[in-house]
Amino acid sequence: MAFTFAAFSYILALIFDAVLIFFAIFHIIAFDELKTDYKNPIDQCNSLNPLVLPEYFIHLVFNFVFLVAGEWFTVILNVPLIAYNINRYRTRPVMSGPGLYDPTCIMNADTLSKCQREGWIKLAFFLLSFFYYLYGMIYSLISV
Repeated sequence: MAFTFAAFSYILALIFDAVLIFFAIFHIIAFDELKTDYKNPIDQCNSLNPLVLPEYFIHLVFNFVFLVAGEWFTVILNVPLIAYNINRYRTRPVMSGPGLYDPTCIMNADTLSKCQREGWIKLAFFLLSFFYYLYGMIYSLISV
């Protein structure tokens, strides 16, 4: 049993992935509240927009650690979501601050369903990643 940098990277990814799972659940709940008119769009966008850049930053940090550790397969698994996030932020609506969600457009049925679908897909990705990182951590700890 050896504690390598790869094992450390998987432990770090497990912790950060748990935070990303929380963010995804928060996004799903927030869009459901918008769909049922429980909260107004301005308040909801003010609570969602500050979480966008930290989500992207956390995801990039532990993938950079995987890159340094030489865990190429894990990095390749995460590249599509990183590319999607970069494209999504690059093509966001014109806004005065950071974030993706514009209160004037978020109540559009197509935009709202797209954001909900995106939240569910990210939650599924982060949950599957969590178990893969758990497997990778155990494998790197028991391998010689």
